[in-house]
Amino acid sequence: MTRYTFFLLLSITFFSCSDSLSDKEIKRFTEKGNLIAQKTGKELSGNLMSKMKEGGIPLAVEYCNIEALPLTSKISEAEGVHIKRTSLKVRNTANRPNEDEVQVINKYLSQLDQNVSPKPLVKIDSSGLPHYYAPILVDTKCLMCHGTLDKELSQKADSVIKSYYPKDLATGFSEGDLRGVWSISFEKLSKP
Repeated sequence: MTRYTFFLLLSITFFSCSDSLSDKEIKRFTEKGNLIAQKTGKELSGNLMSKMKEGGIPLAVEYCNIEALPLTSKISEAEGVHIKRTSLKVRNTANRPNEDEVQVINKYLSQLDQNVSPKPLVKIDSSGLPHYYAPILVDTKCLMCHGTLDKELSQKADSVIKSYYPKDLATGFSEGDLRGVWSISFEKLSKP
């Protein structure tokens, strides 16, 4: 057997064995994903509520437009992961879901249709990386910007949102709806 063949077989064996995670790894990545999503969500939400108090919807939408992605990137870098919030109805087109995320979102929507509460999950994504997903459900306070036009969402707020996000699809939600998902990819299998 040539050295090349040996390494080829070794590589095939390694990668074919690495397409699933052990229960211990799933638990570890779930715990880490929960912490990162909570940390990121708390910081984004806290800043957003502060801007709402300071200047209402115009300042809050401006904050989201300018600061949300950089904040998420900063936390991603500090944690050694890639954090994304995505949905089938995105506001910012930079947050469009990939195929793996669409499958998870559809799974969560199906669970909600069956009155099953969606839970975080960890699996190997199409890139071969461990990936954490968690549902983002609509809360009452979200409806000022994500609710139904002329109900929770005023014409004025919708106009401000459209000025920053002309292709906005992220309205028409009700409390308890699936707004989207946290999508966190771990760059290293051994250390989340």
